[in-house]
Amino acid sequence: MSEEKNPIGDSDELHEQLHEIEHLLARHKLVEALVHQQNTERQELIDGLIHRQNQNDLHRKLDRMHSADIAYVLEALPLEDRLLVWDMVRSERDGEILLEVSDAVRETLIDSMERHELVAAAESLDTDELADLVPDLPQEVVEDVFQLLPSEEQEQLRAAISYPEGTVGALMDFDMVTVREDVTLEVVLRYLRRFEELPEHTDKIFVVDRDSALEGLLTLESLLIHDPETNVRDVMKKEMMSFHPVDRAEDAAQAFERYDLGSAPVVDENNRVIGRITLVAVVDFIREEAEAEQLAKAGLREEEDIFASVWRSVHNRWSWLAVNLITAFVASRVISVFEGTIEKTVALAALMPIVAGIGGNSGNQTITMIVRAVAMGQVKADAARRLLKKELGVALINGILWGGILGVLAWYLYNSVPLGLVMTAAMTLNLLLAATAGVGVPLIRLRLGGDPALGSSVMITALTDSGGFFIFLGLATLFLL
Repeated sequence: MSEEKNPIGDSDELHEQLHEIEHLLARHKLVEALVHQQNTERQELIDGLIHRQNQNDLHRKLDRMHSADIAYVLEALPLEDRLLVWDMVRSERDGEILLEVSDAVRETLIDSMERHELVAAAESLDTDELADLVPDLPQEVVEDVFQLLPSEEQEQLRAAISYPEGTVGALMDFDMVTVREDVTLEVVLRYLRRFEELPEHTDKIFVVDRDSALEGLLTLESLLIHDPETNVRDVMKKEMMSFHPVDRAEDAAQAFERYDLGSAPVVDENNRVIGRITLVAVVDFIREEAEAEQLAKAGLREEEDIFASVWRSVHNRWSWLAVNLITAFVASRVISVFEGTIEKTVALAALMPIVAGIGGNSGNQTITMIVRAVAMGQVKADAARRLLKKELGVALINGILWGGILGVLAWYLYNSVPLGLVMTAAMTLNLLLAATAGVGVPLIRLRLGGDPALGSSVMITALTDSGGFFIFLGLATLFLL
């Protein structure tokens, strides 16, 4: 889709825009309340004029903003204000903004719209954009939109929504330019001039044969710098990167990063060009994956609207909180086993959180590296032994170094050499446990077909807390009593 509004590049400026809209909304609601309180016709007329003027100010403000910036504003507003702003957005921009907002916020906007409004918003989108929106639309709206599409676009939409999330097909764009190899560059230029505008992010043209099979790539640079009488076949690149719609999106993202691609063709099993994948789509995918990974580490099921209802937020968070509650109870039971030891050596109560805390931090460092490597395709489930050996080495050095420093501090503070030695040993052993868990938890989940990031932070914290308490208090029981 073409976007004529200028985006706001500076985050401070975007925050200022949000503040201005919040101020206009507050004034809008104040005037609205005053209008309802007035008894005289003249005063009501005056307040009504002010009310309309305030609405016009909001309309003008929103009309000047890029769709992505409006999406940011909508996500930052409470539900009542969000819907008020949404009603003031020009209807022809509804589809673009629905694509920009988060899944959670999109749901609230769709729920507020009438059936015909949703159909109009969906109809304004390109086929690949519509495919992104279809899963969130009511079934009857999807059926209406299908009926309004030309037959070619209907087939493209069916194809796009048939590919699973996380595949190249799900990111594919059908809007592209293809030419034949037996024409001159002058013919290509005349052909391009017939377009009102080129497809967004066009950096190359796909060269195909009569059956639409991919034969090469013609870059815009080659098109512009070579003699117009030159044939396409003489300047096109035959060595190229292409993808199949069933390829993993992660693999495509890595290829775009490795080879600095701007776009690449997507071909079927017969090497026929059926679409393309662009850098913009890849960047969006990487961002969404990074956000999902962050949420998964904390045990959140899905992205959450910060202004969602209490029940919705509870539903999103309860499962891993329940796991955390169980593990915290286990940790408390470990401490209770050593109550006698703590009573006799009170210093243990002050020192044992340090052991557990450092272990949790070290484990999260390890698991972050492993999950990232898995996402980049650099690590498979069968690499556990090699990775474990390396991480155990890192943990051993850190344990001896930092555990030694803490041991000296414990000896200095409590005048006890055995306590210092116990502190050093406990720190080293807990870091070794953290390294083992940091490698094992994500790779075991990967081997079982699960998300290696899901709940990883919760699990690491649970293991290093319970394990750290047990190791520290156990060693203290053996060597200090």
